[in-house]
Amino acid sequence: MTPHYLAFWNVENLFGPENHSARIPWIADRVARDLRGWTPEIYQRKLSQLARIIAQMNDGRGPDILGVCEVEDAFVLNDLVTALNVPGRDYAVVHANSERDRRGIDTAFLYDRAMYDVDGDLVFNHFVLRRTGTRDILQVTFRTRAGNDLIVMCNHWPSRSGGAAESAGFRATAGETVGYWHQRIREEVGDRAPVIAFGDFNDDPWDPSLQFNAVAGRERGDVVRGRSARFFNFSWEYLRFDVIDSAGNPRQLDGTLYFRGNGNLFDQVLANRPLLDGQGPFHAQAGAASVVAIPEMVSTSVSQGPIRFGLPRGDVDANVNLDGYSDHFPVAITLTEQTAGT
Repeated sequence: MTPHYLAFWNVENLFGPENHSARIPWIADRVARDLRGWTPEIYQRKLSQLARIIAQMNDGRGPDILGVCEVEDAFVLNDLVTALNVPGRDYAVVHANSERDRRGIDTAFLYDRAMYDVDGDLVFNHFVLRRTGTRDILQVTFRTRAGNDLIVMCNHWPSRSGGAAESAGFRATAGETVGYWHQRIREEVGDRAPVIAFGDFNDDPWDPSLQFNAVAGRERGDVVRGRSARFFNFSWEYLRFDVIDSAGNPRQLDGTLYFRGNGNLFDQVLANRPLLDGQGPFHAQAGAASVVAIPEMVSTSVSQGPIRFGLPRGDVDANVNLDGYSDHFPVAITLTEQTAGT
């Protein structure tokens, strides 16, 4: 058996510094106010804080595959790889610029190229079609050293800006996009193609966009017995989870991020039937997914979860916590791969 540790993290506004030379002009216009005071020193601190957490994942071995969102471009991703110091790892980047998000933030992957090959012809940037811009869904096929393909979709669905109910249709469209491409994968590759869809869905697992549009439910057995394009949503298994906060105190949380004192489980991991039924090369057993809440990143406040880093928005002292990380916890899943002789 070969284990594969896949994680996802909304890294909260990983932009290059204020005068980032590689910044696309239209993005520079949109984010100029937010990035006033975002100096190279603060940017490097943000990178080092993210790298500290990533390096501790997977019992200190770092993730095999890491999906990220809220990143500006390939330059900041390569800077993040440089900041990582995980012995034995050789991380590479898969990224595609989003032309539609109003701030130009993207989804992307870091992966250990000693473990996987990526064919550029099998990298797809799925557009979520709506009148106002939003993030695309990045789909990548990772081929293991045993020659097995694992398809992973990295998501960052439209926000709840303007109100959860008022914006729900946008996330329903994103959910339909995931559901459509899941079905297309089955038609093109076959119904035994293993698919993981993870990300920041900006909805909870019980919301219609997940349950009905993406067809991601809470009953593992329904997915195993079914023959259609369905996902099991592992987040139902971590609705509440125990943590140790940054002061060493035990707590129980119910969200991967907190807004106005309330937790939301927006960061989720979805897996399809070939990953669940034990008949393919990859298997995700019950309890295989979890929230990555490393103590140093857990707030001591009962109304908060992750310790966020923030953006200056013209006032560094008020809006940046140099000891913070992100406003989201990462989530992760461990798959096992059947290889020759195991």
